Amino acid sequence: MTASAHTQAMLQWWAGAGIDRADLAVRRPSGAMLWHRDRPLDALPLAWACAENVQQADIYIRPARGPAWPLLFVDDVSVDHAQAVACAVDALIVETSPAGGCHVWIRCDRALTEDERRQAQRGWVERLQADPGSVSGEHLGRLAGFKNWKRGGCWVNVRAASRGDRPWTVVAGLTAKPPSPTRPRGRDRGRDTTPSGQDWAWVCTRLEQHHDPDTIYRRLVDRARPRRGSDAERYAQRTLDRARQHIARRPR
Repeated sequence: MTASAHTQAMLQWWAGAGIDRADLAVRRPSGAMLWHRDRPLDALPLAWACAENVQQADIYIRPARGPAWPLLFVDDVSVDHAQAVACAVDALIVETSPAGGCHVWIRCDRALTEDERRQAQRGWVERLQADPGSVSGEHLGRLAGFKNWKRGGCWVNVRAASRGDRPWTVVAGLTAKPPSPTRPRGRDRGRDTTPSGQDWAWVCTRLEQHHDPDTIYRRLVDRARPRRGSDAERYAQRTLDRARQHIARRPR
């Protein structure tokens, strides 16, 4: 697929999910943010965004703020977990870098206000070991078909786009965890046996045994480097931080 085809695939999936207006944002290398707000999907200034991207600006998008939308965003999801979500419910998977995580857009069975989206995201973030800093209800995601300059100019691509009659059923109160996505391989009686799942279990076990966190971090970097490359340090620190928070929340 060409870069423009990835962009159109993302926007067409959004349209099929019930999104017809969006906010487009550009972050220039200086840090300045430029906005085109509340634009119809077919009227987004993509040529302008391409010109900015060539000048090493990063390109972001979100459903327009204000209305309720049947779409949830989860940031920094491992490829294994992202693909499992796409097998379980209607979801768009956007790979933001070869070494980093994915953006996951999940179609819901009803429109959610910004506050409802924020509440629902928390359950998905915990279940998918995703980025808790992106739980806002209105967070920006990267637009496919453009370069990610934060990761050295790699392309942002649509990795998977599952669509059918499988929206995520919004639970009452938005507080219950979403169902665990499962897939035929990589799971053993509900236990996550993917590489990231094994890392998570390994870190939690050693923290519970009171191993030195710095030693855990260094060993996790070594474990992760063959598959995560230059992202290994960030991945290891994020996994360690979340595992410590997870253990601290457990009942005593």
